[in-house]
Amino acid sequence: MEKLKIKYFTDQIAHLEYIEGKSDWIDLRASEDVELKKGEFKLVPLGIAVKLPEGYEAHIVPRSSTYKNFGIIQANSCGIIDCSYCGDNDMWMMPVIAMRDTVIHVNDRICQFRIFKNQPELVFEETGHLEGADRGGFGSTGRS
Repeated sequence: MEKLKIKYFTDQIAHLEYIEGKSDWIDLRASEDVELKKGEFKLVPLGIAVKLPEGYEAHIVPRSSTYKNFGIIQANSCGIIDCSYCGDNDMWMMPVIAMRDTVIHVNDRICQFRIFKNQPELVFEETGHLEGADRGGFGSTGRS
């Protein structure tokens, strides 16, 4: 079991909770009201800073209902937070673009995260031929 030190910037959001057997993803909430017009960009504050274990990173992605409920998409598709982003003022945020006019309220669950071990060191060895089966190139899976 890994322990994560967490700082809350507000008492208006529910505290993080790991629910065993439900999902490995932990919901994150907006820590302030945000109003967006269609096409606007905003960093939505999530109200927490976290000290991740050495050698780990957090991946932040929208919840499955985020677009349906709020009409927003995450501007960077997947947010990566490394273990060095752990200071008192390093609040996690979600960069969003509004696809319609919308309002996000304090404590609304808008994204989720999980932690992963950092990728191991890689060595690239150039070759003129790969031994694997040729699948037909990008986008070819499932074509007759």
